[in-house]
Amino acid sequence: MLTPAELVKLLAAVSQGDRAAFERLYAATRAKLYGVVLRILRRHDLADEVMQETYLKIWSSAGQYNPTLASPITWMVTIARNRAIDIVRKRSEASLEEEPEAMEVAAETPNPLAAREMSEDLKRLLACIGHLEPERQKLVLLAYYNGLSREQLAARLSTPVNTIKTWLRRALIEIRECLGS
Repeated sequence: MLTPAELVKLLAAVSQGDRAAFERLYAATRAKLYGVVLRILRRHDLADEVMQETYLKIWSSAGQYNPTLASPITWMVTIARNRAIDIVRKRSEASLEEEPEAMEVAAETPNPLAAREMSEDLKRLLACIGHLEPERQKLVLLAYYNGLSREQLAARLSTPVNTIKTWLRRALIEIRECLGS
C-alpha cells in the first residue's frame, strides 16, 4: 500500500487524466476497497459491479478530492461504501422478479384468465431482460422502469447520450428477439 502522500499525488495526477497514475492507484487500493464492498454486499457479482462504478467515480471526481477533509483512502472507501449501501437498499425493496404481480393492474371485474396471461407475459419479459448483460439490464430498468431519460442515464453513467441511445436500442432489439422466440 502506498503512503497517504503518494495517494494524494496519484489522485492529483488522475484528476489531470493520467491513466498510468490511475492504474497505480487502482493497483494500490483495489484490495482494500473490494474487501469493504464485499463485506457489505456478500456477493462477488455485486461487489464487482460496485467496484467498477467506484473507480469510474474516482476517475471522474478525482479533482474534487480535498486532502484537508479526509485521507485519500478514506475518501475512496466512502465512495465504495456509499455505492454498496445504495445497492443493499435497492435490493431490499421488492423487485419485479420476486413480485411480478405488482405490475398487474387491478380490473373493475376480476378476470383470472387475463391476470394469468399478464403474469405469463411479464414472466417472459423478465426472463428476456434476465438474458441481457448485467449493465444492459440495469440500463433498461433505469430507463423504462424508473423513468430516467437518456440524458439522466448519460450523466449517471458518465457516458455520452448517443452511446446510451445505442445501448438501449441494442438491448430492446435483444428483448424483442427473445420475446419473438
